[in-house]
This record gives sequence, structure tokens and C-alpha cells, in this order.
Amino acid sequence: MSQGHAAPPPGNTHRDPRAQRPWPALWALALGFFMILVDTTIVSVAIPAIIDGLHAELTTAVWVTSAYLLAFAVPLLVTGRLGDRFGPKTVYQTGLVVFTLASLACGLAGSAEALIGARVVQGLGAAMMTPQTMAVITRLFPPQNRGAAMGFWGSIAGVATLIGPILGGVLTDAFGWEWIFFVNIPVGVLAFILAARLVPRLDQAARRLDWPGVLLSAIGMLLLVFALQEGERAGWGGIPVALGPLHADVDVRVLLIVGVLVLIAFVLWQRRGGDEALVPPALFRDRNFTLGSIAIMSMGFTVTAQMFPIMLYLQHARELSPTLAALCLAPTALISVVLPPIVGRLLRIIDPKWVAMAGFGGFALGHLWLAQLMRADASLPWLLLPFAFFGLCHSCIWAPVSVTATRHLDPGRAGAGSGVYNTMRQIGAVLGSAGMAAMMEAMLARQEVDGAISTQGGEAPVVTALPAESLDAFGAAMSASVLLPAVVILIGFTAACLFRRAPAAHMRRR
Repeated sequence: MSQGHAAPPPGNTHRDPRAQRPWPALWALALGFFMILVDTTIVSVAIPAIIDGLHAELTTAVWVTSAYLLAFAVPLLVTGRLGDRFGPKTVYQTGLVVFTLASLACGLAGSAEALIGARVVQGLGAAMMTPQTMAVITRLFPPQNRGAAMGFWGSIAGVATLIGPILGGVLTDAFGWEWIFFVNIPVGVLAFILAARLVPRLDQAARRLDWPGVLLSAIGMLLLVFALQEGERAGWGGIPVALGPLHADVDVRVLLIVGVLVLIAFVLWQRRGGDEALVPPALFRDRNFTLGSIAIMSMGFTVTAQMFPIMLYLQHARELSPTLAALCLAPTALISVVLPPIVGRLLRIIDPKWVAMAGFGGFALGHLWLAQLMRADASLPWLLLPFAFFGLCHSCIWAPVSVTATRHLDPGRAGAGSGVYNTMRQIGAVLGSAGMAAMMEAMLARQEVDGAISTQGGEAPVVTALPAESLDAFGAAMSASVLLPAVVILIGFTAACLFRRAPAAHMRRR
């Protein structure tokens, strides 16, 4: 990976000399980015220990994860624009302080309610940080050098969600559940110091903040994401809501419809705002940005949805411990670390469109391959092969899609574009969670495995009863469930097929 100087993109007239050394800046941001993404999955393994330690009910403990994901997803459109307004470094460091202090509060929480509240604050900090990492890449690296940087960014995004369950299991077993949060404190301090020393201060866009847009986007995203998170668990019916002394049942379907209507109002409002809008409509006049956002949403769906049937299959049909089951994904994680920077450099001589098409198409075929192997008596070494293939496919997706989506992104809209892009990925993840819960229940009913799955587990559905004679049927149900992400990832493949090819000026032959 080259560490040489890179000329800033046109239109980005910053004077900070650190802008001429983009790689150290990216490494500094990557540490914090990795930390916040690990926290999207690290809690799942520790839920039983949290329930015991805080004497909480399962339905309450579910919100330890759900609250973080909700607070992470909802503000991304706003925080992306804040990076344009106040500078990505300032917003990133502010979010890092919020996240680190909230991690301390999580570890010290004496009740489930206190832990959930701290997780909400943690999610807000993560939402402030995430768009800034991609925005800095867009503003520091010119398009012809952006591939390797996006490859590195993509490897962080892909590996962090895989490392979370492994790290969560090790820390919980060795030190207790509190340490899955305490470990963030030294990492957060180091990340802040590195950001202060290595990340340049970039130009700010002197624009007013679109407060009606902020309000509409926050309400719409809150209702939409909350409804998608809770819909399957509530059977798409009523859920109890308490506001002080008032208690009522609210229909999830109503929340979903209202959320969509509010977001439609948000879009209509944005069309009036021009470049002052929270999400400038000009972003979507760029065909590649629009298609890239759709493609990354399908990727967010797939990487989230696939984890549930795979983990349940390994732990219950194959009777592996949670830690051993998570370690089966080590080939995916290892290859996802090593290959993306290499693929990113290859994007200088190979059009990202073809690489993305290969990645999405291969990912779909990989799920079909895995589905054929997921039997109760399957050989574990053979199962590791499709997992390794997933790592190859990951490496061919994150960087090419990100490079293509941001190729023509104006530096003044880098934060807004990053906010939209990451919001689409998070919405895909929420849809993947809800969709896979429904798929697994349907496949279990088809295999006549009654009462095996409880979807009250939030991020990770819980197996409540599985007699020995049901192992084969359970494995078959999980195998069939894997076909759902195989279908959804074809949306990403279709979007990649429609990408405009990279101009010759953005390709550099050696």
C-alpha cells in the first residue's frame, strides 16, 4: 500500500500540510471506525451474561443491541451534513468523545435500563463518526488513488462485524460482560490522540443547517427503523409504548406507514432546498451514486441476514460453542483483511464495475454453495471453503462500490453523500435482520420443527427447544434460509451491471 503523497481533489483548497499525507490520516480514522462497528455485534454473545448480571428479562436485554442500532442509524443523514458544515475532523472527534464516555457508562451500568440509555448515547457517538471516515477519503484522495483507500475502509467495515462475536465471547468468558465496553476506553483515547495528530482540518462549507430537514429526517428514520426492528418480534401487530403515566398499544404497521410518509415529505422538502438541503438532490442526479447506494443496501442486508442461520446452524445443528462457531468465520475475516487493499490497487487498471459484478455474482453463488453443505452431518473443513470464498467476494464489493459511488462526488457534499451511503447500508442491515427472522420461522414451519426459534432475541434469534431427532430438519431449515440473502444480493449485482464505466483518466496502467 503506497504511503506517498497524493494531490488533493480539485475544489478542496485546504492548507493543512497533513492533507498531503492522506494514508496516516486514514489509519487514524480507521481505529475509531473499527471500534464502533465492532460494537454493532459484540453484545450478541454477552446477552446471557448481561441478563444474569443485571437480573434483566430477555425482552429488556434485547434493547441493549436494538437501542444502539437505532441510535446509530437514525441520525446518519444529519451527522453526514454536520461534517460538511463544521469539518469532518471536528465532528469525528466530538463523536469519539461521546462514544468513549458512553462506553464507560455502559460498563458501570447497574441496571438494564441504565445500560440501554448509555447504549443510545453510544449509538449517537457512532453516528457522528461514521460518515466522516468516508468523507475524509473522498476529500483527501483523488479518484485515481481512491481505490486502495476504499479497499482499506471496506476491509474495516467487513471484518469488524465478524470480529465482534469472537471478541465478545473471549472478553465475556475471561473478564465479564462489562469488559466488552471497558475495552473501548483505551482504544477511544488512542484514536482521539491519533486523529488530533494525523487528521488534517479540511475546508468547511459555510451553509446554514436545514432544520426542517433535520426534524423530518429524524422523525421519519426513527419511525421506519423502529418499525422494521420491532415488526417481526411483535408479529406486525401492536406493541406496548409507555410515555410517563400513559400506556398504549401502537400498531407497528401504522408506525411504518407514518415513517414512510414523513420520509416522502422529507424528500419533497429537500427538492426545494438545493445545495442548502440536508440531502442535496444533486447527489441523486449522479447515476453511479444512486446505484452504489442501492448496491450497498443489498450488501448490508446480506451480511446481516446471513449471520443468523449460519450461527444457529453451527451452534445447534452442529452443537458448537458460540466461540467455536464464531471462529468458523475466521477464513472470511482473514481474507477480508488481506485482499481489499490489493483489490483497491487493482482498481487502477481494472474498471470497478467488473470487479463489483464479480463480487456480487460470486456472493450469490457462494450462498447456494453453502446451502448445499449445511447438513447436520456435513464436514466442518468443507464448510470452511464457502466461508473463505465469502471473504474473496467481500473484497470485490466494498471498495469497487464505494469508489464508483463517490467518483464524481463534489467535496462540498462529501459529508452529505457519506451520510446517505451509510444510511442505506444501515437500513439494509435492519431489513436483513427482520427479513431473516421471518424467513427462518417460515422454513422451520415447513420442516415441521415446532417452537424451535424465538425471535425475541433481537439481533440474534434464540433457539428455545431442539430435540435430537430434529437436528436434520433444523439444519435443512437453516440451509433454506441462506437462500434469502442469495436472492437479495442479486439487487446489488443488477445495480453494478448498470454502473457507468470509469473514465480512462481515472484508470492508471502500469
